[in-house]
Amino acid sequence: MLIEPIGPAGEAIFHSRQHRLPRRTLASPSSATVQLMEPDAATAPFPAGSVVLITGIMGAGKSTVAQMLAERLPKAAHVRGDAFRRMIVSGRAAMVPAADEEAIAQLQLRYDLGAVVADGYARAGFTAVYQDIALGDDLARVTQRIRARPLFAVVLAPRPDAVVRRAGARTKPSGYGSWTVEALDLMLRQTPRIGLWLDTSEQTGPETVEEILRRAEDARVR
Repeated sequence: MLIEPIGPAGEAIFHSRQHRLPRRTLASPSSATVQLMEPDAATAPFPAGSVVLITGIMGAGKSTVAQMLAERLPKAAHVRGDAFRRMIVSGRAAMVPAADEEAIAQLQLRYDLGAVVADGYARAGFTAVYQDIALGDDLARVTQRIRARPLFAVVLAPRPDAVVRRAGARTKPSGYGSWTVEALDLMLRQTPRIGLWLDTSEQTGPETVEEILRRAEDARVR
């Protein structure tokens, strides 16, 4: 079972950015200058045509890390799973602890749409950084929905006390609703170990992104 934030609408739905990476130069033994290009979209740690799924509980830093990661890649799009929930104008069913069949069906619809959009960006030559809450068996189900290859998954798993501390510093209202951080963390710890798991309790956003880039192969699912 998965949880949805039930707070107010967030920021923009998708973000894509393409920027030219700087050149580096090295002096060869013959004193000639050799130009080396930084990795392009095809040779980046998460290459063009791939999908990077970033998940974790509410308040784990998914939005921040996903946006920062996309900005570090040569050609990337940030797909926000919660956008598909917020598109429902009427008849929206909240994913509360005692969620009914309609709420679960809407959650699965959200995953279907997120996978389709992420795959669409990948087919168009982008790296799709797809961010959503996928806990328990749903993490495996979400990765199975995504067709793009290679596929990577990163699970942000800060300690509950770190999540509470960050939530207190946030400017936007909490989306926890009737869920507690402890209950969400318990579900996270019961999630199958797929992809790269990071305890980001003592990391800043940029530090987390650096570790993700450095350990890209550890995040590969298929």
